[in-house]
Amino acid sequence: MTAQANGRPVLHARQVRLLMFGLMTGMLLAALDQTIVGTALPTIVGQLGGINHYSWVVTAYLLASTASTPLYGKMADLNGRRPVFLFSIGTFLLGSLLAGLSQNMTQLIVTRGVQGLGAGGLMTLAFTIISDVVSPRERGRYQGLFGAVFGISSVAGPLVGGYFAETNWRWIFYINVPLAILAIVVCYHVMRLIPFERREHAIDWLGAALLVAGVSSLLLALSWGGSQYAWGSGVIIGLFAAGAVLGTLFVLQEARVREPILPLRLFRTRTFTLANAAGFVLGLVMFGSIIFIPLYLQIVKGASPTRSGLLMLPMMAGIIVTSVLTGRAMSRIGRYKWFPVAGSAVLLAGMLLFTRLQVNSSLWAAFGYMVVIGVGLGLCMQSLILAVQNAVHPRDLGAGTSSATFFRSLGGSFGVAILGAVLSSQLTHQLADRLPPAIAQLPPAERAIVAARGGAHISINEPGTILALPAPVRAAIQAAFVDSLHLVFLTAGLIAIIAVLVTLALPNHQLRGTGPQGATGGADPLGGKAAAPGGKPLTKESKDEAAAEMEAKSQTML
Repeated sequence: MTAQANGRPVLHARQVRLLMFGLMTGMLLAALDQTIVGTALPTIVGQLGGINHYSWVVTAYLLASTASTPLYGKMADLNGRRPVFLFSIGTFLLGSLLAGLSQNMTQLIVTRGVQGLGAGGLMTLAFTIISDVVSPRERGRYQGLFGAVFGISSVAGPLVGGYFAETNWRWIFYINVPLAILAIVVCYHVMRLIPFERREHAIDWLGAALLVAGVSSLLLALSWGGSQYAWGSGVIIGLFAAGAVLGTLFVLQEARVREPILPLRLFRTRTFTLANAAGFVLGLVMFGSIIFIPLYLQIVKGASPTRSGLLMLPMMAGIIVTSVLTGRAMSRIGRYKWFPVAGSAVLLAGMLLFTRLQVNSSLWAAFGYMVVIGVGLGLCMQSLILAVQNAVHPRDLGAGTSSATFFRSLGGSFGVAILGAVLSSQLTHQLADRLPPAIAQLPPAERAIVAARGGAHISINEPGTILALPAPVRAAIQAAFVDSLHLVFLTAGLIAIIAVLVTLALPNHQLRGTGPQGATGGADPLGGKAAAPGGKPLTKESKDEAAAEMEAKSQTML
């Protein structure tokens, strides 16, 4: 049976563990699929053909998942968590099954889009659902485990992808099916215990269309810029302009409708605005820089794609341990501000440490730098989402949580494009200076081999080709790549300074609810038991009245 505490469902420990198991399984599916496909993609393209559509396998997933994230949050607020979450995971399951059955690149791209559509809800709804049953004060302990899922997927993805690439690539997608069914069964039964009060609403379909179209335009510009088209080309400029116009129309639409997809009034809350801004910047730094670490391991250290995933274990360990400890510490202390501040500063230090990496640096030095970045990410990832959830009204938990996930993903897309452009530009200059003298040292026969493999235009996306080149040319490319990487991490470090400043500006509000053993912090105004002696007990006002009072007090404090 499930009790009710001032409107918040109180699940027994076993029920919460089952719910967490189902949510973490669903989140693992989405997080794993971001990393598992990349390793096997050359094998997939080799069998299905269609090298010209190579990038679309990734882009389709990214577009669908990022653009749909805010929609899931709002739909969950209006229609309840269970049906929306089950739709999300069911869509992901269908997309995985169809992707495994694909017979050509067109089918694979379409089914990857279906997967992305489902994945858009898996992550954001997991945070939202756990917020329904656990007060913000206790929520950190559980959300720290979600951070551990990201750490596991960052390493397990390349490992599993590499294994199935060598055996049967279709199992990269089929492996999702039993996991998704397990998550559906568990969540279906446990989430029935979470009550939901349906309210009359009118869905803002126009706003949803404007949001999806605007975000898609921006993501296409960022994905194609510098690779498919020049940054100054008419296509890229047109996509950016379309994104800006559609974004403006979306804001105007949201300002006039009664049930907006992303309520603009949330941005009047200082914590909500600053936490999302920090999430965007950290997403830019995080996704835009750490994707180049496996390339360093492959190009410079000669690791295979599978082994490079294994060599990322130190970063995974830093993320997992720090995420769990940070969640427990936030629950005990009852405040969140200094965790993202410390995390941003540690992440900044990690970026600067990577500027010291050389061709002849030991793997142990790289491992140490990875641990520093992992610790920084573990401190930041869940604390900012918790800050957003603590700042919004219960009726906006879905929209608020999805906004945090959305802005971090959008920041990651900008980061990959911006820092990728920095690397490409710097590498072009470095190779132009280093390659001609290196090639000139070679005998004619070896020069012909180098010319056949691309000459001065060898792609860094083919580490195997680089490692097979004659020693002088290989050394020149490795040195050029490492020097270019220094500028990438230096740029990421400078951007991380912005994250430090934004998180410093965050208000240091108390987390609602009681801590371990009834730690001080006052009663949870949105439900939950009264605090230990010294906490202020609730009167019998309704949950919405208590929330309004809390919001008014926080505005007065601001």
